[in-house]
Order: sequence, then C-alpha cells, then structure tokens
Amino acid sequence: MTAGTPATAALDELGEWQAALRAQFPIVTGHPELAYLDSAATAQKPQAVLDAVHTYLTTSNANAGRGTYTWANRTTALMRETRGRIKRFLADPDPDRSGVHLTGGTTEALRTVARDWLTGFLADQDEIVVPFADHRANITPWLEARDLLARQGIRIHVRPMPYQPESGDYDPEALARSVTPRTRFVAATHVHHVYGGNMNVHRIRRAVGPDAVICLDAAQSVGHLPVSLAELDVDFLAFSGHKALALPGSGALWARNARGPRFAPGGWDGSPDTTGAVSLRAALDWLDAAGQDRVERWTLALAARLTDGLRRLPAYDVLGCRRSLAADSDVQRRQGIVTFRHRAVDSGDLGFVLFSHGFMVRSDGLCQGSAGEREHAVRVSLHVYNTPEEVDRLLAVLTTLQ
Repeated sequence: MTAGTPATAALDELGEWQAALRAQFPIVTGHPELAYLDSAATAQKPQAVLDAVHTYLTTSNANAGRGTYTWANRTTALMRETRGRIKRFLADPDPDRSGVHLTGGTTEALRTVARDWLTGFLADQDEIVVPFADHRANITPWLEARDLLARQGIRIHVRPMPYQPESGDYDPEALARSVTPRTRFVAATHVHHVYGGNMNVHRIRRAVGPDAVICLDAAQSVGHLPVSLAELDVDFLAFSGHKALALPGSGALWARNARGPRFAPGGWDGSPDTTGAVSLRAALDWLDAAGQDRVERWTLALAARLTDGLRRLPAYDVLGCRRSLAADSDVQRRQGIVTFRHRAVDSGDLGFVLFSHGFMVRSDGLCQGSAGEREHAVRVSLHVYNTPEEVDRLLAVLTTLQ
C-alpha cells in the first residue's frame, strides 16, 4: 500500500493499541495459523465478555421479573440497566421517551416492528419503501406485513429503494422524486453488508421529509463504528449483539416513539435471554473503552489496504464503488467489508482454497435481496483483531491464484 496515505498512517499510529486489543481475544490468539475474516457474519468475543458471562452464571443466575429473592432481583435490575446502557451507547438524545426491546438479533427486531407496529400504523393505499438490494432481513418482514394487511383487505404499495448503479449506494435524489404524501414508512440500512458502504441515512431523511417513519438496520454498524441517534433522525434502529462482540442470540430494537403510535411488542413476554444481556452490556463497555472511533479507523484502513491490493490484480472484480479502491482515494471508504469475485474461479471454490491457506471468509450469495448481486462472491469482513499482516498474506495468496 502506498506510503503516506491516511490508511497507512492510521495503521502505523494505532498498531500498539490494536496489538493490546487483539491479545484479549482468546480464539484469535489461540489459533495464530488462522485468519478469521468473517466478522460481518459474527464477531469474536473478547475475554471481558466471556468473563462477564461466566461471573453471572456462577454467582447470580436467575430469571428476570419472576422472583423477589436476591439473584432474581439482581437479574431484573440487570435487564433494566442493559436497556439504559444501550441508549447511552447509541447517544440517545431523548432516553425518557424512547424504548429498547431486547431481541434475538436484527432479524427478530425488524420482524417485531413489522408485525407489532407497522401493520397497525398503515392504512389502505399507503406506501412503504423497501431496499431490495440489501440484506433479506430488511426486506422479508415488510413484504410479510404487506401480505398480512392484504388478507385484511388493506392494500399497501411497496416502492423499491433506488440505488446508484456505479456504487451500490442509495440514490436520495431518485428517492425524493418517488416520494408521495402516502409514503409512510422507509426501511434502510446503515452499512451495506456486501458493498461495505455507509449508506448516508441522513440523506434519506432529507429525501422523504419530516413525517415518514424510517427503520434502520444497523447490524453492520453497531460495534464497528460510532453510532449516534442524536445525528440519525430515524425512528427504529435494530442491531445484533453477536456482530457487536456479544453472544449469539442477543440484540436490540430501539424505538424513538416520536412518529406514529408508541411501540410496544405484542404477545406475552417469555423468559428473557439474561446471559445475552450480560454479554451485550459487557461488549458495549469494552467497545467504549477501546474507542469506537479508533475501531472504525482501524477497519477502514485495513479495508483500504485490501482494496488497494486487489485493484492491482486483474483477475478480480471488487464489488461496490470502483472509485474508492485506491488507498489514497478521497471517496468514502469501505467499513471493513470488501467483497470480490475471481473472473475464472467459482467463488465457492475460491472460499475453499482460501481456507486451505488459513483464511476464513464468506463465499456464497450473502443473503442479498432480489435486486442485488446475482452471482456468488467472496466477502472479507474485518474487525479490530485483524492485522495488516493478515491482509498482506491474503493478497499474496490471491496473487498466486491469478
């Protein structure tokens, strides 16, 4: 990578900081021969998260909201404190009005919005905007809500989110032209799970106006970069704990409660995932202590190092914005996610070959919607425990495969 670029400077400046953090991931340090490059699917866990779960399970494990003894009271308080911790982590500007519902992850959270809120919010002939080139978790729930309302005789019009073909980013100007007075709800994504771009949600608000409800899939942003609800004028935000260094099966849905009726999950609240909540709170504490801005700078720099190398290999096509591949590009960088194809080798086969060299990557359809990529691809997704040396080793192997 070219010396003197912002990416090189960030890697040099943050090298000692990153080494200290990497040492806190037992699964990473325990397998030095392997490079885990699939953090967009699930992130590894620092020792602090593992310790927090172990301490809870061995000192005060109990159900929440169902007892008056000490352990139960502690667990009930823990769940309440975790909701407040999430609000602080997301820089909630109005925590007294907003709500947090703990879920099993982003998919469950978005389905909860669709089932328990959106179907009661929409009226006949209303319109919703759906991002058909994003993750299916941010597509299927809204179509399910439309179909449920159709069975009740309520017709909802689904408008596709427009994209810029050269970059995969949203096209806010085209969106603004398609908005009508009946546009009530917009589903959007913060960081794209294939192209790695920050989708600039503030432009979505300007495009759709002050009254439309925006629901944000933040699965690839929370835990990877600073997320501020004070800056994002959205009404719902969903994220997965397991992508943010917490345990699998944890996550949250934040609701602003400013547009439309107050959000309240339907049905009976069963026993909550208390260990998931413990791990999530510990993960957010760890990320704050590490410095979310530095985590983002590190993964941006690693992604720039990778795209800069890939652009020099004619056998590969990098998906997403082509103008941002060079390390010294002034175009928005990829947020730790780089997806590519070999022009002659099947992506699934390439994934197997890379694993034989010690690289764990994603290589399939990437759960993208109907308007997304039609061919499988290889996705490399990076986090704070990854190193420039791992990126360089990967590029060396990819070079031999030309």
